[in-house]
Amino acid sequence: MKALKKILKIFLLILAILITGFIGLLVYAKVTDYKPGEKEIIAQPENPSVLKDSLSISLLTWNIGYAGLDKDMDFFKDGGTKVITPKDNYLENISGIGDFLLNNDTVDFILIQEIDRDSKRSYRVDQFEKIAGILSDHNPFFAKNYDVFFVPAPPAKPMGKVVSGIAAYSKYTPVSSIRYSLPGDMGFPTQLFYLDRCFMVNRFRIENGKELVIINTHNEAFDEGGNIRKAQMESIKEFALNEFNTGNYVIVGGDWNQYPPDFKPAFSANKVFTGKIGNFNLTGIESDYMPGDWQWIYDPATPSVRTLIAAYDPAATPTSVCDFFLISPNLESVSVKCHHLGFTNSDHNPVIIKVKLK
Repeated sequence: MKALKKILKIFLLILAILITGFIGLLVYAKVTDYKPGEKEIIAQPENPSVLKDSLSISLLTWNIGYAGLDKDMDFFKDGGTKVITPKDNYLENISGIGDFLLNNDTVDFILIQEIDRDSKRSYRVDQFEKIAGILSDHNPFFAKNYDVFFVPAPPAKPMGKVVSGIAAYSKYTPVSSIRYSLPGDMGFPTQLFYLDRCFMVNRFRIENGKELVIINTHNEAFDEGGNIRKAQMESIKEFALNEFNTGNYVIVGGDWNQYPPDFKPAFSANKVFTGKIGNFNLTGIESDYMPGDWQWIYDPATPSVRTLIAAYDPAATPTSVCDFFLISPNLESVSVKCHHLGFTNSDHNPVIIKVKLK
């Protein structure tokens, strides 16, 4: 009986320690919770460029998956089991990503999503500064959307500290670079350890007195009810229409975590997904989301994203499109190409477009 009581006391003590630790974690997370403002100025350079009103420009968008979601990875949040890629794989990934960007450093505007600055999952490498060094002829801008001292999921192998966001690298100097918060709250306590999503706006002067407004966005991926996605899309729509109605040229690019309106893929139909696979539900943008004279620019012949339930298998892994651009009616689409890199270093492929100011 004494032995049983002793075991019970030890069990209760361990339980009390665990409960106290969990409460302490929540309290510390609440106190240190990253709470960005609705609008935050990133930069206001003194000598902005003045672009010609007949200019043709190129843009690239790429979710680099913090160089941690390579072809050999699955991911626990999407229905897989893994959390962090081995360091050797990570080093190959960040090197491969850098090589592609260096080979395409003539692109005028490069929009990046899921770029880490101080995260356990990417071995504490400041990827933003690393890529800024590679793209030495570009002006770098960073908007934070993830700042958590310790992500406790999954419990068996926590993801740990994450500092991450979206970035833009521009050959031209903007009037301003500003971070705008996107709506979305996953509720308590999930939001304490989750992203605070945003879009970044870089604004450029045009010689005709108008402005070129380039928006980099990374929308919500795990919104079961769809209300957060809807609110985020309304926020982007309102902003883009307001800018266009004042006479400006507007380009929205990034990882929408949705497929484009009236999506008609021209790649292998038996591997295309446009619904829920694992925990990821890829929904579509409504065909009447924007007025008909706005254009959605994507490459229907090449997938830009793969599922992360299992490692990449070219013959079996479902793929789709969620990385693309939206341009205002005063812009003309010249070309678009999604570069299929075999999902070697990221679960997304980069997309490059060329457009011309009308």
